[in-house]
Amino acid sequence: MNAGSTPDAGWFEGLDRRDLDGSTVAVRNGSAESPSNWPTRAIEAGFAESEDDYYRALHEATVRATREAVTERERADDAQLVHAVRAMDDAERTANELAERVAEWAGSLFEGDEGGIGYAREVAGREPDGPVEERAVSLARRTAELADEADALRAFVERTAPAVAPNLAAMAGPVLTARLIALAGGLETLARKPSGTLQVLGAEDALFAHLRGHGPSPKHGIIYTHEYVRGTHPDHRGSAARALAGKLTIAARIDHYSGDRRPELDAELDERIATIRAREAEE
Repeated sequence: MNAGSTPDAGWFEGLDRRDLDGSTVAVRNGSAESPSNWPTRAIEAGFAESEDDYYRALHEATVRATREAVTERERADDAQLVHAVRAMDDAERTANELAERVAEWAGSLFEGDEGGIGYAREVAGREPDGPVEERAVSLARRTAELADEADALRAFVERTAPAVAPNLAAMAGPVLTARLIALAGGLETLARKPSGTLQVLGAEDALFAHLRGHGPSPKHGIIYTHEYVRGTHPDHRGSAARALAGKLTIAARIDHYSGDRRPELDAELDERIATIRAREAEE
């Protein structure tokens, strides 16, 4: 590994054995043109006292370098977007489930048979009379707070996605963009996937069932929520899904590798979908 001034220098060249920070940088940034007997050379250079000492130093540096790389990755914008959209979905799902419980409980205590988050907010505004009502109203308040948090997370996703993936966000919308990135495991991973894989992200269960011979091949996954797929006649929905997935794949690659905005992609997608939907009028 080369962190020194010569092509065949070891990563340890010029380092103090006690300098873990310097060793970590050398391990992360170093390279070597050819293999060598690094332990022996480290001993000869005075970096290590023995072969075991060399490998201890290498272990310490590589573990530290790996931890730093993981931390940097977790703090990357697309990683934070993934955390946010997953938290948003969890918060929305849990708030809706709790709202059903609030409706059942509050319905036995107060007049009215409404349901949903709106009813939970209404119950949350009541002044409870007695310990039973106090607990039901408290649950309603927690439900309303969780729904508020879901709304705040959605707003964060809508602000962040266009900065992380401008072309994807323009064509798919911020929330769908965040979900695609989350399903893929990151923008870089999404950018490396073929369009056929992007097309069925979120439909893994149906895809595996198809591969086992227990169902048809899925035409789309989560991209079904896009108006260009959902709003197209079922007979042409597969074509619309392929067209959308193809352009989103290109957008993901541009977003990851260059990051510049390409409005022409939007126009090309609009034109392609218009052509597909024109078939419906002809039939």
